[in-house]
Amino acid sequence: MKMNNLLLDNLKKHKGRITHRLALLYFLCISSFAFAQDAKMNDSNTPLHLLQPNYPTPYTISSPEQVEAVINKVYTYLNANTPTKVVDEKSGKEITDFSKPNDKAILAKGDFRLLSYEWGVTYAGMLAASKATGKNSYAEYVNSRASFIADMANKYRKLKEQYPEAKTPFRSVLEPHALDDAGAICAAIIKAKRNGLDADVQPVIDNYIDYISNKQFRLFDGTLARNRPLPNTLWLDDLFMSVPALAQMGKLTGDRKYFDDAVKQVVQFSERMFNEDKNLYMHGWVQDMGVHPQFHWARANGWAVMTKVELLDVLPEDHPGREKVMELLKKHIYGLASYQDGTGFWHQLIDRNDSYLETSATAIYTYAIAKAINNGWIDEKAYGSMALLAWNAVASKVNDKGQVEGTCVGTGMGFDPAFYYHRPINIYAAHGYGPVLLAGAEIINLLNNKKAEINDSAILFSENN
Repeated sequence: MKMNNLLLDNLKKHKGRITHRLALLYFLCISSFAFAQDAKMNDSNTPLHLLQPNYPTPYTISSPEQVEAVINKVYTYLNANTPTKVVDEKSGKEITDFSKPNDKAILAKGDFRLLSYEWGVTYAGMLAASKATGKNSYAEYVNSRASFIADMANKYRKLKEQYPEAKTPFRSVLEPHALDDAGAICAAIIKAKRNGLDADVQPVIDNYIDYISNKQFRLFDGTLARNRPLPNTLWLDDLFMSVPALAQMGKLTGDRKYFDDAVKQVVQFSERMFNEDKNLYMHGWVQDMGVHPQFHWARANGWAVMTKVELLDVLPEDHPGREKVMELLKKHIYGLASYQDGTGFWHQLIDRNDSYLETSATAIYTYAIAKAINNGWIDEKAYGSMALLAWNAVASKVNDKGQVEGTCVGTGMGFDPAFYYHRPINIYAAHGYGPVLLAGAEIINLLNNKKAEINDSAILFSENN
């Protein structure tokens, strides 16, 4: 009886997702072993390959509807906890008169900051979710906030013309001080504009792009750099804080100078920071170091792989740098694939499996790999199942409130392992939310575009018939 129950349970579990061959095997097993209902299972009387492992992450093929349910939980939480108001910090009252300075003016406090680079990723994720699901609510989340940002930036720009010393909660929009202020938000707003946003966001876009193109510090060869924590430092993160915005500006305007700069950044960062043996990037590179310590931090590698995907998505087919960027993308994905943990996650330091499993990087890899498959750049047979496993891992970290668990907080740059091993995780680490939305959207596209089935107990992908 135990054998019958086990086989029936497995049949129900995989109903609708197993091949006819596997279904036949299950029914044969039920019939063949009915006489030995309570016998001890061994190699002689049991097809052991049909037993189900105790997977730490669900080993299943999610439906597009199940993926969307996860996305919607995140959206519902964020929509309720990211208000669009300027208020007086002392009184808490909304400010509507912007004709005179108010040093106590702040953005209404929610759980996250509307102007952070992390929220640029979230806006991009909402737009991707809208396109994948056909639901306008996700795009409206972006449109309402992009319109608010543009409107407030315009009001405060006029205020500062009259009162140059006036403080403003929109300093990062009007006067960016770093790529973190400009790139991710700019790329998302351009995407929203290309998607039909009718608010006048062009002044915001132009100001961001001017900072990236003309004001951010660069090395002698034009590579975008910082002078922290040491002079002439490259942060791998800065690929994402610049290149997608440049690429989107190239797409918006048709001006190839933006594509040229974007490709240059990817190539010149990679010449210095890409490890050809491991096919991974180091997190930081300092020009004056004789030796460059290699710490392959997961989220920074996420920013790098997503940068290449975002660039290739809009880079003209005839651009002379396209082949090189594509080569780097394929190598990077190959390297990432070799380090995926059996849980579906990747580790905080990718090649050190005693470091903790991290959600935001896993979500970014899910997005980048799935999008690369959907765009025909890499083989779904080789990479589809790992992308789906990664999604199942990520989905397990979205709690009932729609909060994303297991995300490393904001991280500077270090040159010793302890720095990375012991970075805290927190549900309010904003870096996790946009990647989860992006990952879910692209997995929906993957499930709709490609054929997934369980064959001999393994999840396999192939072209749709």
